[in-house]
Amino acid sequence: MARLMAVLLDNIAQIEFDRSKQLPDYQGAYLDKMDQRMDTEGIDLDGARVQAPSQAQKAQFIAANLANAIVADNESQAAAFTTYLAVRLPELKQVKIRREGDDGFAIELDFEHDYIQQQPVQFMPLKH
Repeated sequence: MARLMAVLLDNIAQIEFDRSKQLPDYQGAYLDKMDQRMDTEGIDLDGARVQAPSQAQKAQFIAANLANAIVADNESQAAAFTTYLAVRLPELKQVKIRREGDDGFAIELDFEHDYIQQQPVQFMPLKH
């Protein structure tokens, strides 16, 4: 299991999830409710209704909602969706989201490449 999982939008890290930190009970219960709701209500995936989604289909659905939450700057939803993916898919290393067109996204769930934390670069203005 990878310790860190990251969510990247257009190759820039937006969220880093550290799996070594204990998940509070209430967050675990919330994830269970998310699963239960998807199981009982089904999900809309790629324009089709899926009544009994598999774990892979749930992950695709959650990742799509994560992309929308990040773009809408909805931090609480983005955190919940990131937690869901990190906990339910322990081998997931990166969620790579790329904007396409006006409202579209290409989303890749990367299970192979370890996330390398990005380091900010500080630029100092030249003195004349």
